[in-house]
Amino acid sequence: METIVVHAQSLVYSLLCLMPSAYQKASLNALFGLFLEALGHPLPQSTQVKSASSLSRFLNHYSWSTRSVIRATRQAIFAQLAQHRPRKDAPLRVLIDLTTLEKCGKFLHLSTPTENPDKRDPWVRMLNGKRGLHLVVLYLNLGDWRIPWSFRVWRGKGQTSPAQLACKLLATVPKQLVLDTPVIVLADTEFGTIEFLKAVKHRGWRAVVGMRCTRKLQDGRTLKQLYRHANRGAQIKLEGIEFALTVSWFWLKQANGKRELRFVVSTYSSGVLTKFGFPLSTVVCKFYKTPQMAQFLN
Repeated sequence: METIVVHAQSLVYSLLCLMPSAYQKASLNALFGLFLEALGHPLPQSTQVKSASSLSRFLNHYSWSTRSVIRATRQAIFAQLAQHRPRKDAPLRVLIDLTTLEKCGKFLHLSTPTENPDKRDPWVRMLNGKRGLHLVVLYLNLGDWRIPWSFRVWRGKGQTSPAQLACKLLATVPKQLVLDTPVIVLADTEFGTIEFLKAVKHRGWRAVVGMRCTRKLQDGRTLKQLYRHANRGAQIKLEGIEFALTVSWFWLKQANGKRELRFVVSTYSSGVLTKFGFPLSTVVCKFYKTPQMAQFLN
């Protein structure tokens, strides 16, 4: 005669086999462990084998439209801005960054159908030595408000590049926020392309973008050659760009204690940026997680 423990084990194993993925099976197994231990700590944060956030996502049932949630959130943001509008001369800072949500294992649900029904288009890819979901994110910083506004998914090599996705994101900046307001676009070296700089200048906005030291000037020199032979704030012309840019540089301290020379260019003079409280040599430091920009944003 089978005992109740045997029946319970059979039920648990049957439920685990119904889970569509190994990750959901592991989450359910962790929840069963919390309840079966009977120690009075059944909440997700009590488990030591899965994070509380992953168990929370497992228990959630999303029956709403994501687009509707985004629209409602944006409407609430505009309502708050209307009541607590920053001063009129406060610039709108548009921050564009490439963020990686690192993933392990197979994620078939993070795919989109292609023309070939037997072939999937996975979103989880390798980039800069990291495997995961790569997002180009646009943030709005107006006064004390810092708002994640929009994003695009990078779909891999051969598809739309992160810089091209960033150009598309510029069109999502709400028009009511840019009327009679100076707009400064901040981006790291991933977006230091000719196409991106031209897209920002075409809108009449001011770009402050990190630039690789190997970028060539119209006279054949590289940016790295300007160090010790030019002054910060000098006007230069990059190869392939007809308009002049302001250049500066700074030393970035790495985690291993070594320093790396980084360059930044702007479509406006350093004096204009300093007027708004942005030292040109440190304005892009946020994207390298340096204390200067962390203090600037906070």
